Amino acid sequence: MNYLILGLIGLAFVLIVLEDVIHLNKAKSTLFIGTLVWILAFIFPQGHIHEIKEGLNEQLLEIATLWLFLMAAMTYVAYLNQKGLITQLVYRLLPNQLKLSQLMMLIALLALGFSSLADNITASLIMLSLLASLNLDKRTTLKFATLIVFAVNSGGVSLITGDVTTLMIFLADKVTVTNLFILIPPAAFGVVILVLCLMRGCSEEVTLPKFKRPIARSDQLIAALFLATIISTLTFSILWQVPPVLTFLFGLSVMFIVHRLIHKDEAKPNILEYVRDIEFDTLLFFLGVLLLVGMLRELSVLELLPQLYTVMPAYIANFIVGILSALVDNVPLTAAILQSGVEMTLSDWLGLTYAVGVGGSILIIGSAAGVIALSKLEVLSFISYLRFIHWLLVAYSAGYLAVLAISHTVYG
Repeated sequence: MNYLILGLIGLAFVLIVLEDVIHLNKAKSTLFIGTLVWILAFIFPQGHIHEIKEGLNEQLLEIATLWLFLMAAMTYVAYLNQKGLITQLVYRLLPNQLKLSQLMMLIALLALGFSSLADNITASLIMLSLLASLNLDKRTTLKFATLIVFAVNSGGVSLITGDVTTLMIFLADKVTVTNLFILIPPAAFGVVILVLCLMRGCSEEVTLPKFKRPIARSDQLIAALFLATIISTLTFSILWQVPPVLTFLFGLSVMFIVHRLIHKDEAKPNILEYVRDIEFDTLLFFLGVLLLVGMLRELSVLELLPQLYTVMPAYIANFIVGILSALVDNVPLTAAILQSGVEMTLSDWLGLTYAVGVGGSILIIGSAAGVIALSKLEVLSFISYLRFIHWLLVAYSAGYLAVLAISHTVYG
C-alpha cells in the first residue's frame, strides 16, 4: 500500500507537469490525489489509526494557517489592484522610457526589497500584480515571473519573519539574528546573477504608458492599513511571537470596519466582494500539494534525508537539500535535518538557511511564491518555467557559494 501511495504522489506531480498537454487543471488533480492518498491510508492502515489521525490533523492545521493568511493577503491585494493603486504606484515610480534590461533590474530589486520587509506570500501577490500591469509580451512576462519568484524567495532568507525555515533554524539556536544578516549580500548577488542571465537579448527600449489619476482618500487609507498590517505582523511576531496569520486577519477585520465607516451612507458597501474575487484555484492547489507532502512525511520518506550528511561533507549535502526543496516542501526537509541532530559549523547552518529558502525557486512548484505565480499567470506553466532552469541553477549556486565564502571570511 505504501508503494501505491508513493506511486500516486508521483503521478500527481507528473499531472502538474503535463497540465498543458492533458488540459486538466493542476488544482483539481492535486486535490483529487492529495485527498485520495489519505483516504487509502485510513482504509488500509500500515500502523495505528490514531497516528494517521494525528498526522492528518497536524497537516490540516498547517493548511488552515496558510489558507487564512493567504486569503487575508489576497483580499487586500485584490482591493488595491482593482482600485488601480498598484498600477498607479508602478507608473509613478518608473520613468516613461527605459531599456527592458533596466526594467528587469528594477523589478528584481523591488521584489528582493519588498520580500525582505514582508512575507513571501504578500510580496509575491503584489509583485505579480505589478507584473500584470506592465502588459509585456509572453516571453518577457515569463522571464519577469521567473525573476520575481527567485527574488522573492531570496529576500526572505535573512529575516526570521521572511521565511519559515529561517525561523525554524533560528529557534533551534543554530544561528542568531546577527548571523542571518550575512545572508543579505549573497541573496542580492544571486538575484543580480539571474538578472544578468535573463537580460540577454533584452536590449530594446520600452515605453511605459502614463495615466496618472487622483487616488481617493479612502483608497489611500486602505493602502495605509495594508502597510500597517504588514509592519504590525513583523513587529508582533518578533516581540511577542504572535502568529502572523492572527495579526493579518485582525488587519483584514480593521479594513472591513474602516470601509464600512467610510461608506456608511451607502446601502450595500461591497467590500466583501473582494473576498469572492480571490482565485480559489490558488488555494485548492496549495491544499492538494500540502496534503501530498504531508503524506510523504507520514510515510517517513523524509527521515532518509539526514543520511546524506553521513556520506558527504555538510556543505555539499546542504546544496543538494536546497535542490530537493524544489520538489518537496522545505519545512519538513528542514525539520528532518534539525531533528536528526546533525552537527554542522555556523557557516554550514547559514548555507542550509540559504539553500532551503532559495532552492525551491528552481522548480515552479517548489515554493509558495512559485505556486502563486503558477496560479495567477496564464502564460506560466511547469514546462515554460523549466526553460530557465539552467539560469536558476547558476544563480542559486552563485548565491550559495557567496554564503560560504562570506561566512568563512567572517566567522572562520
